[in-house]
Amino acid sequence: MDYQAIKKAAEGYLPQMTKFLRDLIAIPSESCEEEGVIKRTIEEMKALGFDKAEIDPEGNALGWMGTGDKIIAFDGHIDTVGIGNIKNWKEDPYKGYETDEVIYGRGGSDQEGGVVSAVYGAKIMKDMNLIPAGYKILVTATVQEEDCDGLCWQYIHNEDGITPEFVVSTEPTDGGVYRGHRGRMEIRVDVRGISCHGSAPERGENAIYKMADILKDVEALNENDCAEGTKIKGLVKMLDPKYNPEHYEDARFLGRGTVTTSQIFYTSPSRCAVADSCAISLDRRMTAGETWDSCIKEIEDLPACKKHGAKVSMYMYDRPAWTGLTYETECYFPTWINKETSGHVAAIADAYKALYGDKRIGHPDAMEKRNRPLIDKWTFSTNGVSIQGRYGIPCVGFGPGAESQAHAPNEITWKQDLVTCAAVYALTPSMYKGMNADDVCQFRAGKTNNDIK
Repeated sequence: MDYQAIKKAAEGYLPQMTKFLRDLIAIPSESCEEEGVIKRTIEEMKALGFDKAEIDPEGNALGWMGTGDKIIAFDGHIDTVGIGNIKNWKEDPYKGYETDEVIYGRGGSDQEGGVVSAVYGAKIMKDMNLIPAGYKILVTATVQEEDCDGLCWQYIHNEDGITPEFVVSTEPTDGGVYRGHRGRMEIRVDVRGISCHGSAPERGENAIYKMADILKDVEALNENDCAEGTKIKGLVKMLDPKYNPEHYEDARFLGRGTVTTSQIFYTSPSRCAVADSCAISLDRRMTAGETWDSCIKEIEDLPACKKHGAKVSMYMYDRPAWTGLTYETECYFPTWINKETSGHVAAIADAYKALYGDKRIGHPDAMEKRNRPLIDKWTFSTNGVSIQGRYGIPCVGFGPGAESQAHAPNEITWKQDLVTCAAVYALTPSMYKGMNADDVCQFRAGKTNNDIK
């Protein structure tokens, strides 16, 4: 295998990758509004000689190389978050700029750069005859991830009928190979009050005051320790074998779970009346050993929730895709870890080591965050919540850019990362030696038992 030739090919495509990424950044593409970037991606795939490039009914772009029956997939979501306060940006987030080293703009790291590297990685595979016999390569540019992680792969797996042998997530990994991440849930808490005239509040029951008690308990759940005398034991307890005997080591790898209040709502007849309802949204990050129903019960059992008769529920997601299709699901995104020794993790790690050695590399400005083990995990969640978390399809992460750039103003990605990832993607199928299904999964939270249609 001529590793230098693969690296040279990736370097040679840098001008085209840069143009493609800047074109994508220039098209605003928040969740459910991705039509422009999807069609631009299909255009690029066709220009590069993909054997087939198509858009499925949910609006995902599917690009195919090769003719085998077995599938190796490279996934990247093409939607972005919004720009927030424009005053926090030094340049136009949709026009930005490029230097010899970076590309500036919304979506560069999170995560249109991953789509670009995957498209060109597949092109290099075709150029250099690197697709193994019996396999075909699928590059997916997926939609709605920022709104609802993994919804796209629920559709791809269940409706398009596609089950790859493994999937490489191209989410940003700061130069590392990532084998898992925490899951998450979106939880709602509702309390009722009784309205009355604001001049005599004692006649009613103020729902906002009830929620204030609950908010302090939620904060305690996140911040407290788990000592014997602590009334509300904090989520750190899952790192302790006493509370998580089967999975505390996995929890220590992923990091502890967290909970924070992300939204608050109320109803009141007027500004001079007592509020008669209040609700909050909770962002709950889940580590190994936590389940969707244990997280619901944990909130239900908070002293203030019991005192005020709070209703605790899981959100559902039902926003239509840009195509108009609605594919409803619950806002539960399962935790997963794959074994470092599994065949798909080894394939991408071996490809990286053959090309670039056993340490993370990158632009000097990025290296402060890259002084970590080559094989690691994400802090945030990805489409892997469905790929591996729900369905057990082996998943591994390697992507250009940095987690710290995700959702931040003045987002950049490094050109060197685009090249590195395209080369590693191109080599990965050749390094894959297959796997035994029993040797893949270290922890997987799995689906709920809810009846989702």
